[in-house]
Amino acid sequence: DGVVSIDVSDLGLTIADLEKKIPTHNFSLESSGYQSTSRLPDVDDEGCYWVENPEDIDVTLRIPGLRGQPAEALNVLFSTTTTSITAFGRIVWSTIQMGISDTDDCSFLSLD
Repeated sequence: DGVVSIDVSDLGLTIADLEKKIPTHNFSLESSGYQSTSRLPDVDDEGCYWVENPEDIDVTLRIPGLRGQPAEALNVLFSTTTTSITAFGRIVWSTIQMGISDTDDCSFLSLD
């Protein structure tokens, strides 16, 4: 019937151990990846590289024509659960965050 059983009795775990919540300070979760910034469905330009961990989100944009533009061309819109980056007033990348953010503690830095 496809059921696989593995004996883990040597680990000394109990059902109560498995039901305990994992304290967040005991591990760190980080995810990263590339996403397209093109609005064309068949074009994957990998124009955005992002890294998110419990403390922050780092985003690197590589959009043709963006380098050399004034810093004011970029903006970041923060909410408690999402972040969006705009270039010339147009959203080019958005994310749904792993956690909740305090929008009063959010900031961004634009570098060439």
